Amino acid sequence: MTVSYTLKVANSRFGGFSKLLFRWKGSIYKLLYKEFIVFMVLYALLSLIYRRLLTEEQKHLYTKVAQYCNRSMDLIPMSFVLGFYVTLIVNRWWAQYTSIPLPDQLMCVISSNVHGKDERGRILRRTLIRYANLSAVLILRSVSTRVLKRFPTMDHVVEAGFMTQDEHEKFESLHSDFNKYWIPCVWFTNLAAQARRDGRIHDDVALRLLMDELNLYRAKCSMLFHYDWISIPLVYTQVVTIAVYSFFAFCLIGRQFLEPLEPGQEGDLDMYIPLSTLLQFFFYAGWLKVAEQIINPFGEDDDDFETNKLIDRNLQVSLLSVDDMYQNLPPAVKDKYWNESTAQPPYTTATAAETLKPSFLGSTFDMRMCEDVEQSQTVEASPSMPRIQTPLLSRFFAAASPAISIKNFSRGSRGHPHLRRPRADGGFPSPYPNRSEDPESVARIEEVEVEDEESWASKPALPGGHLVGTQLLETSEIQRKELPLTQVKVSPSDSISADQPEAWEP
Repeated sequence: MTVSYTLKVANSRFGGFSKLLFRWKGSIYKLLYKEFIVFMVLYALLSLIYRRLLTEEQKHLYTKVAQYCNRSMDLIPMSFVLGFYVTLIVNRWWAQYTSIPLPDQLMCVISSNVHGKDERGRILRRTLIRYANLSAVLILRSVSTRVLKRFPTMDHVVEAGFMTQDEHEKFESLHSDFNKYWIPCVWFTNLAAQARRDGRIHDDVALRLLMDELNLYRAKCSMLFHYDWISIPLVYTQVVTIAVYSFFAFCLIGRQFLEPLEPGQEGDLDMYIPLSTLLQFFFYAGWLKVAEQIINPFGEDDDDFETNKLIDRNLQVSLLSVDDMYQNLPPAVKDKYWNESTAQPPYTTATAAETLKPSFLGSTFDMRMCEDVEQSQTVEASPSMPRIQTPLLSRFFAAASPAISIKNFSRGSRGHPHLRRPRADGGFPSPYPNRSEDPESVARIEEVEVEDEESWASKPALPGGHLVGTQLLETSEIQRKELPLTQVKVSPSDSISADQPEAWEP
């Protein structure tokens, strides 16, 4: 039976997993104890031979071999090989479980769309769901050793009630070299079409819904068959197994206690029991045994799938759903909260403290907004509104000194007066508010800029508003000659942040 410990870890507590370490069924101790004993016996045997039977010359040779083996262990990528392999195995294991066909959706569709309270309607519903369960039994017999031991022959399937004798004869009369688990699904489709012709299924929409659910059910049966057919490549499994066994073969020799090669040389601590090596064997070999156990979860290991229990559950629940529960409804009455606007189920004394907890309304529900009223007013977006510059662009658009302005970088910025905002005194703010400015230099810069704008306006332009290339060159030469340069000295300790322009030193 599957080992379940979910209740033991329902709540996290101090030493919560420690109680699980002493369980035997389904544990790593049960899987690994034989290999662990063999490893310890071989290690002890080699240690006795080295300590008691070898001569000094032989010990000297053995020491060199042990050192070579100890260096060679680092060349085997144990963590990578084992980790990737076990991850692949675990994903495949869970995918196989989700591929086990369950008739829950199909039985609900049959119960609601195949009508008739007479004997004929009851036979149709029970036969349809029995065909679905028969298909699951046939595929599980092909992949699960537990189910095959329970139904070793088709006569046992007939005796269990999944198939009638006439159906068995028809099943055997159809010769095929492949697995015939799909035959009950074909019987299902033909019987559903006959029920539609007889009026037991009222419309084609209900028949289509029934066929869709059957196809999903059959697809899971097919997926189980393919998981059993297509295994993980044998090469990969061999590589992992060889890597683990060769690693611990080197450990048997390389992790032994060695006497110093030269007299007077300090040797290693003589640990008669190599705890670190035994723990390493426990972890790596245990990892391999986990993959060995779940690579085929349809066997008879402790944690393999309970396929026989699933068969019993599916047959019982599905027959109950399509037969006893058909049109067997409780009376529809007013519920307990009919006259209440807010339904509030009662709590017990053990859970009464949960009523004191506030309801979760969203992560931003308690967020404090800006107290400035102007920031909360709504405005309409327009092309004339200023755009926020990113810190990276501000390095290029902001001037490094009073002698450099945005106009020097781009002539296209003339139509955007918002790029330079004047101060209250009529001037323009400096990009470095902490640095002093020369008033005479600033006045000369503004005067040159005015003259430059007038000269640009007086010169002719090409169609489309573009100046001739020579005019651009002359203007740039005038700027180089007339504009003064202000040197800015930056101390080495100053750091340039993302929201401040960089300092340039010409």
